[in-house]
Amino acid sequence: MRFTFFGVKALNKKRVYSYVISGVNGMDGVLLGAILRLIVLIGLGVAGVFSVMIWKRNRVSRVTFLRFVVQAVGFAALYFLFSLSSIPMLYVFIAWFVLTLFLGRFFCGWICPFALLMDIESVVRKAFKIRYRLLSDRLNMALHKGRYIILAVFLLLPIVLWLIDPPMNVDVAMIMLKLFAGPFRPYSIIMEPLVPFIVPWTGQLVIGSFNLSYPYVGQITSFIEAFPGQIFAVTFVAVTLVGAFFVRRVWCRFCPAGVSLSALNRFKVFRGLPLLYIEKDEQKCTKCGVCKRVCLVQVNEVYEQKGGKICASQCMLCTRCVEMCPYEDALKVKLGKKDVFKSRNWLEPSYGDE
Repeated sequence: MRFTFFGVKALNKKRVYSYVISGVNGMDGVLLGAILRLIVLIGLGVAGVFSVMIWKRNRVSRVTFLRFVVQAVGFAALYFLFSLSSIPMLYVFIAWFVLTLFLGRFFCGWICPFALLMDIESVVRKAFKIRYRLLSDRLNMALHKGRYIILAVFLLLPIVLWLIDPPMNVDVAMIMLKLFAGPFRPYSIIMEPLVPFIVPWTGQLVIGSFNLSYPYVGQITSFIEAFPGQIFAVTFVAVTLVGAFFVRRVWCRFCPAGVSLSALNRFKVFRGLPLLYIEKDEQKCTKCGVCKRVCLVQVNEVYEQKGGKICASQCMLCTRCVEMCPYEDALKVKLGKKDVFKSRNWLEPSYGDE
């Protein structure tokens, strides 16, 4: 059985150790170069944000353009991050979890490369004036709850694989964990949406100097080898691409990587998290239903909840509901207790909106 993750084939127990040691020696120079590239990317991102703020006066589309800028910068940052083979994937996983812990599903709404691909499909669909489809609330909720089952499977599967083929000792087990190799391979599947569709290694499709990859395809062909795996992979690509064209953010509705903190919020110590959230003012809401209609993944809680902090586990903090809400301060995006962005009365024209 072979395994491919971020362009690295499965390593046996002895080669895993030598792989890590050799990678550490050249880490300093590579890491410095990566930091400089990330600084440049951040600078370009800030410049892009200011450009959108100056150029895009329309209040109901400004944040949408800002999100594309952030997604583009995030895409480039992830590309450079995954080009650093000396960075253990466990550290990327931990950083990603900490980001989710404090910022909720901000990654899903603003950075995720797979979500960017689906958003590009939505732009194409709009260009052809094709209307999107809505899932029934019952089906949408079933898909949402189903992802917890998928996540549980991949979190518990390493225990089974450990019992079948245990590492030779604890040190080797820790190295395998850092690389998501051996029995810890299923953890890499959870991280698949983080992989940009242009990768710094040989992808599933090569066009000129670009190596193209598609989420989960490498994992599918790794676990299911030969012809059946290829058929399953092609089917997965076709279904998700077509589905995302007609249903907005279709994969986000049951992506196991997007499981939020709804389970942790049951514990008192975590009830103040995430720090980034949407808040609703019941007194200023008229139940016009705009927030419900514009939501990319059909979150109903913003509309149905009377007021206060919106704790919907489906919400990706894309802020489309806040952007489109036509009532002043009815919806707010807050970081802790500080207002970051709030709804405006865009029904009344102002300078630059005509």
